[in-house]
Amino acid sequence: MILVRQEGEAASFRAHLQPKASREAIVGEADGILRLRVNAPPVDGRANEACLRLLAKALDLPVSRLRIAAGQHARVKTIQIAGASADLIRLALCDLLEHPKR
Repeated sequence: MILVRQEGEAASFRAHLQPKASREAIVGEADGILRLRVNAPPVDGRANEACLRLLAKALDLPVSRLRIAAGQHARVKTIQIAGASADLIRLALCDLLEHPKR
């Protein structure tokens, strides 16, 4: 299960990002961390932008509500979602992992 924390008006969780992958996908969970793959290379923040776009689309949220709170230059990042409930985000992520969108 993905560990999602409530931080005031925002929810946050950790994600492991694999840049330069052959396809973009949410691939699973390991040790409470969401695992993602994106096509973009880790140059000029392109992989970070692709990560946020992938998550926003999967969670059906505007990209403007998501930000990388920690780990800008690391593979493991802390993703923060403004105006979100940790419980709702946890349920949405669990649902995504159980029923991936094709």
